[in-house]
Amino acid sequence: MELLVVGHAGAPVLVFPTSKGKFYEWEDRGMLGLLRRQVEEGWLQFYCVDSVDAESWYCRRAHPGARAYRQTQYDRYLSQEVLPLVRHRNSNRFLMTVGASFGAYHAMSFGLKHPEAVRRVIGLSGVYDIRRWAGGFEGEHVYLNNPVQFVEGEHDPNRLSLLHSMDIIMASGREDPLIGSAREMSRVLWSKGIGNALREWDGWAHDWDYWRRMLTLYIDGHD
Repeated sequence: MELLVVGHAGAPVLVFPTSKGKFYEWEDRGMLGLLRRQVEEGWLQFYCVDSVDAESWYCRRAHPGARAYRQTQYDRYLSQEVLPLVRHRNSNRFLMTVGASFGAYHAMSFGLKHPEAVRRVIGLSGVYDIRRWAGGFEGEHVYLNNPVQFVEGEHDPNRLSLLHSMDIIMASGREDPLIGSAREMSRVLWSKGIGNALREWDGWAHDWDYWRRMLTLYIDGHD
């Protein structure tokens, strides 16, 4: 799969595109240009990955179980190919995941599934309960790829300890239909003692202009 690497050093940032988006989406949309100084100074390095949404959750012709399993395969690609690439090229261990809209789902899911590797998750206008895309099907791989569910079902003290040490930031508009998903994700995290920041913006706030502003605010963990 293709990916885009921007920057030479600094905290690595794993970037997920919006639904069925491509690896060059954030560059085309000017998101990376906002942080040109941080990139040039060696503070941030971006790894923009491709998606398989058209083969997984958005593949309506496939059985929900097959869609979910394709997502599991995508997670393996990220953890077994992309993550080793990041570590080979960059010694900085403060890995962040970030995405907007459906990309926020991927950022949250990968981050919470791999707390040993990810230190900060930034979800912009995201959905964090994937069951709607499974059409009521509740197989193993739906559960394993659904952040709201697998966090609520987490009882391993070692994994919970890792999750407790993460920075988790979500931002959504109060009039965004997905705000309920962000609130539920925040509630589930807090129920496990996992701190997180949910920032509710005025209005809809679900578009690139808003995401550019959100990114510049939250990439450094500031309010």
